[in-house]
Amino acid sequence: MTTKKPKVTLVGALMAKPGLEFIYEGEISECEACKVRKVCHNLQPGKKYRIVNVRPQTRHECLVHIDSACAVEVIESPITALVPADRAIVNSKIQYEYTCNKTYCRSYELCHPEGIIEGEKYIVGEILGNAPDICERGRVLKLVELRPA
Repeated sequence: MTTKKPKVTLVGALMAKPGLEFIYEGEISECEACKVRKVCHNLQPGKKYRIVNVRPQTRHECLVHIDSACAVEVIESPITALVPADRAIVNSKIQYEYTCNKTYCRSYELCHPEGIIEGEKYIVGEILGNAPDICERGRVLKLVELRPA
């Protein structure tokens, strides 16, 4: 399996640390007049990213971030989620779907993890075990690491 090439983007200089994970939320109105906004906003809203490298000597004035913005290299970050046990097959490609809306369920956060885009395809990386709690709908679930397809 090939690894995707990192993307270069800008983040606040105080956040620019290798290993930091974040969910890209999208552009805001303060960004409209910025000269480098296309570099800042080249990620997909709602996805989770991990900084893998901070580019040296690349600070840019920014109306949003305190102490400027900094160029970094990011990759899409793996996401821990619950999937039906019959779909938890290492290296298989699955389309992630939210199948339960029971917000009071203790497993809700893992069934609706931040950074997942519903309907997108992911590769089941590692099986992390059984569901930590019992599903309110009685489904058999497995805790897995999902990587971008």
